[in-house]
Amino acid sequence: QVQLVESGGGLVQAGGSLRLSCAASVSMFSINVMGWYRQAPGKQRELVETITTGGSTNYADSVKGRFTISRDNAKNTVYLQMNSLKPEDTAVYYCSCNAVRGVASYKYWGQGTQVTVSS
Repeated sequence: QVQLVESGGGLVQAGGSLRLSCAASVSMFSINVMGWYRQAPGKQRELVETITTGGSTNYADSVKGRFTISRDNAKNTVYLQMNSLKPEDTAVYYCSCNAVRGVASYKYWGQGTQVTVSS
């Protein structure tokens, strides 16, 4: 079983910074990819940034140069440092991970944390 617990959302002015954290509690699985997605009102959930156990990252063009993902493999924890925030970054941010057991892989989601950027 895998549980993801997120923290760090909140309200910030445009140009400000926030840091999100997500800790995975894991039993009988190993975690490979961890990452962040977001969903704004009336829009589909979209990729923000992901990171593998080896440190390879994949990110949306809209956050390039502003957001940085990192992880602590020993703690199964992933972080998202968000700088130069814009009002269009306002969304619920969801942590995700791919949990692997044998040949099976499962995707898990956190409960989401609200990020609101005021102009």
